[in-house]
Amino acid sequence: MTDILQELEDRRAAARLGGGRKRIDAQHAKGKLTARERIELLLDEGSFEEFDMFVAHRCTEFGMEAERPYGDGVVTGWGTVNGRMIYVFSQDFTVFGGSLSETHAQKICKIMDMAVQNGAPVIGLNDSGGARIQEGVASLAGYADVFQRNIMASGVVPQISVIMGPCAGGAVYSPAMTDFIFMVRDSSYMFVTGPDVVKTVTNEVVTAEELGGASTHTRKSSVADGAFADDVEAMMEVRRLVDFLPASNREKPPHRPFHDDPARVEPSLDTLIPASPNQPYDMKELITKVADERDFYEIQEDFARNIVTGFIRLEGSTVGVVANQPMVLAGCLDIDASRKAARFVRFCDAFEIPILTFVDVPGFLPGTGQEHGGVIKHGAKLLYAFGEATVPKVTVITRKAYGGAYDVMSSKHIRGDFNYAWPTAEIAVMGAKGATEILYRSELGDADKIAARTKDYEDRFANPFVAAERGFIDEVIQPQSTRRRVCRAFASLRGKQLSNPWKKHDNLPL
Repeated sequence: MTDILQELEDRRAAARLGGGRKRIDAQHAKGKLTARERIELLLDEGSFEEFDMFVAHRCTEFGMEAERPYGDGVVTGWGTVNGRMIYVFSQDFTVFGGSLSETHAQKICKIMDMAVQNGAPVIGLNDSGGARIQEGVASLAGYADVFQRNIMASGVVPQISVIMGPCAGGAVYSPAMTDFIFMVRDSSYMFVTGPDVVKTVTNEVVTAEELGGASTHTRKSSVADGAFADDVEAMMEVRRLVDFLPASNREKPPHRPFHDDPARVEPSLDTLIPASPNQPYDMKELITKVADERDFYEIQEDFARNIVTGFIRLEGSTVGVVANQPMVLAGCLDIDASRKAARFVRFCDAFEIPILTFVDVPGFLPGTGQEHGGVIKHGAKLLYAFGEATVPKVTVITRKAYGGAYDVMSSKHIRGDFNYAWPTAEIAVMGAKGATEILYRSELGDADKIAARTKDYEDRFANPFVAAERGFIDEVIQPQSTRRRVCRAFASLRGKQLSNPWKKHDNLPL
């Protein structure tokens, strides 16, 4: 018996070594942690339960039968984050460069199936050279098996991908279908075709970092939701995100103890809006002052910065926030902002996370670039997302809410539950100057008359009271009481029940 137990321990020790000490040292030399070290950081101490530690590949081509390391390049299993169960797979770059084989894919598919069955998030730590060339079509079939599970799990359990090394070719499409993608600066990259192929086909000379590094995907392509300095920060921030998310679509978002008075008054908000209607202010100040303990987890911070998305807690419960940012493009909606916010709203609705919307939007960004890029269809995505959502929706208009953009930003007309406005709100078809120039075109030559007309229009329409008279605004509230009013609104909506007509699925304007 002692010999058998010793053999078990020896085999386990061999499995834990992955590709061997030399390759582990090489991984560390690049500033990267190993697959197991990442899992240890991500999960609560001692909570990891591993599956398939002794699985080995079955390939006999190209002399592969001579090297069959345990685990086959991926560590899989389950554990807890702050006591809540999650499933995890972590690709091991020390074993065949983390490349995906038939058995490697089967290990990932097994834990994804269990996650859906048991209702727990899936976190994938990606560090892979792509499909294992020696296995040919079998490795491609393995990728497709993973893709299919990504699709089936979408909207059922949260899926988070962390790119912690190379991710190329077919490997990129699994993360692309997950809910959140994070990258590590200077050590991770994603692209469908690498720099060498790009040079061969298009004659462009580009580095891996320029083509698909963290900066590219967080600022330009919007593929990634955030980037972190190193593996350690990435694991800590993923733990923090998981804390905001429900385990599955069968559960409500988690409730955490809080020590912040829901009725807290913030007198500084009374002076947040500048005297000049064209002067910007930072909408994040409002978000943090409304949130429990001023804790705000922002999503896609570096992309489409004219709209802000992320998670806060109110009375200990998770709430998704969508807010126009007057500091960037005056808070206008454009193609990128619409896509960013629409995806976030749909995620929140899929997982029963209530949505809080702060509005200061002068309209859609004009220009041929926007029109030719399809701003009509992209703007419709955000409108569709808000209108389709059945979760509790509370909206606060702080300043401008003009034209179609007023409708789009979770207005009463697309099933907003509570629609508040500050006294500084201006709800109108357009700004006073533009409206006056259209209404009184015949008087454009007389500057004094136009100034008087503009002043008259502002007095009559540049306020929240016309909308309030019609019931489109439920209440005009004091800025300092925003936290209290919003907390009470969401508390009253905890029992909300609303369903859309039966359909196989919708046809979102993609």
